[in-house]
Amino acid sequence: MASLLAPPVLCACIDIGSNTTRVLVADADGGHLEEVLQLRAFTRIGKELRGDGRLGEEKIAEVARVVAEQRAEALALGATAYRVVATAAIRAAENRADFCAAVREAAGVDVEILDSEEEARLAFVGATATLPERSEGVIGVVDVGGGSSEIAVGTVDGGVSWSASFRIGSGGLADAYLRSDPPSAEELHRMREHAHGVFEGLEVPQPDRAVAVGGSATSLRRLVGDVLNPETVQRGLRVLSGGKSSDVAREYGLDPERVRLLGPGLLVLEAAGDRLGRSLEIGCGGLREGICLELAAAGETA
Repeated sequence: MASLLAPPVLCACIDIGSNTTRVLVADADGGHLEEVLQLRAFTRIGKELRGDGRLGEEKIAEVARVVAEQRAEALALGATAYRVVATAAIRAAENRADFCAAVREAAGVDVEILDSEEEARLAFVGATATLPERSEGVIGVVDVGGGSSEIAVGTVDGGVSWSASFRIGSGGLADAYLRSDPPSAEELHRMREHAHGVFEGLEVPQPDRAVAVGGSATSLRRLVGDVLNPETVQRGLRVLSGGKSSDVAREYGLDPERVRLLGPGLLVLEAAGDRLGRSLEIGCGGLREGICLELAAAGETA
């Protein structure tokens, strides 16, 4: 445990996801986080993976520039510990070594490509540590990203006891099915069938409580509130199918690109929640928060 006289640890995580590249800078003190800065760029890496499984040079250069800019922001604020991680899209890229080399050259940092098990664990750490009140029972965490989704089940004290990763995310589903703005009833139906089909037959340990994290979940709070259940899912779909993404974005203070991805993300969350047998509370933290907490704990005990 940190000394009472020890200052908070300013830490940072840059998360290179399939939809977005984000940086979180946070003060960590005694296992609690206070956000100092959060920036996001819609880099849509997953959409740019070519048929041969490779990322184009222009996209690699773009993301490398974003990481360099975000790292500079974190260092300017005084971050003393940081990690740069990548998830599903970079895991899938055939030329991921070239990507990591380009980021190293542009930003001066190494990229850690997380495997799906570690991604699920870190999302669980961040989600459970930032709950408004401590939970003693079994918790399920659903992390829907752009290119993959993870479910992790465990307890606060014991950590993750079960997890699984699925090659479905808001970006991939949108790219496969969305052709109109707003989404048509047929497009929503086909995406719902796809999402439920991915989780069909999955045997998941049933939690006492379930939490949703990730970009889709966080943004959906503005549309439906703090809980995803059958009623609020339908409310969200009515909003998203009732107007163009630019209009919905303006009304709810969201990015139009995020609004386009919300319908697919919502349907993946609905399908995962059904398997967990619980309504999903929209969490306050996920993978980035989990990394910052662990960075801070390592710094405090060093």
